[in-house]
Amino acid sequence: MNTSPLSPAQTPAAAAAASQGSTLYGGVTNRRVTVRDLAAAKQRGERWAMLTAYDALTAGVFDEAGIPVLLVGDSAGNCHLGYDTTVPVTMDQMTMLSAAVVRGTQRALVIGDMPFGSYQESPAQALRNAARLMKEAGVHAVKLEGGERSAHTIELLVEAGVPVMAHIGLTPQSVHALGGYPVQGRGDEAAHKLQRDAKAVQQAGAFSVVLEAVPAELAQHVTESLTIPTVGIGAGAGCDAQVLVWTDMAGMTAGRVPKFVKKFAELREALGGAAREFADEVREGSFPAPEHTFH
Repeated sequence: MNTSPLSPAQTPAAAAAASQGSTLYGGVTNRRVTVRDLAAAKQRGERWAMLTAYDALTAGVFDEAGIPVLLVGDSAGNCHLGYDTTVPVTMDQMTMLSAAVVRGTQRALVIGDMPFGSYQESPAQALRNAARLMKEAGVHAVKLEGGERSAHTIELLVEAGVPVMAHIGLTPQSVHALGGYPVQGRGDEAAHKLQRDAKAVQQAGAFSVVLEAVPAELAQHVTESLTIPTVGIGAGAGCDAQVLVWTDMAGMTAGRVPKFVKKFAELREALGGAAREFADEVREGSFPAPEHTFH
């Protein structure tokens, strides 16, 4: 695989990864990351990070930072569109957001979420909507929820040339059926079901699978039993990759966040401070200053 020289802007961690032959975090600089790169990373034991993104500007920042995979998640419903759950998100909204993320990036593999109601009716419906995300938005893969129940749909999409990331464990689109967001896979029966789901999506042709809100020991066992990469979110450190909603990761989310979230910044506080400083200077008359004024 191509390992082009790193740009000066890349972090020491990215440089170290590239020097060791890594092709995900900072290694590939002149082309898109592909599903084949993710498969190769699994083989050599390289872990990688995935973040959500919903607009071109933020996606560009993450792309420049070397994040290899960006998910245009239906989590946009919660953190950008003001919904209580992901259920109301539509195909039109996902298409618009996904297209913006693709336009804002040059290197990251961009995955578009299939929203609730866009694939459950039939595999034919799923293919029609997945094709729309690929043709109109330009995404490089799609993600959909469900294990054994979605296996036939995944198989049809893969046969049609659509790369699919599966999503098992806690599936947020089923929030009303689950009665909330409980941890999944606890107890022997639930653990066996999750393992069957993981095997089913792999056999159907998924290139990767998200494990959400799953006990760490079970997630590690599933990861070791699969040949495709696992992406953990609330599933412990034993997965091949980790994903977070970017507004949670960067401290933009107000109020309580899930236990598995670590805030790597406090952007909500910083942005609020900038807005207050702007308002103060406007009231005082110190902005705009002469250097901000045309004559």
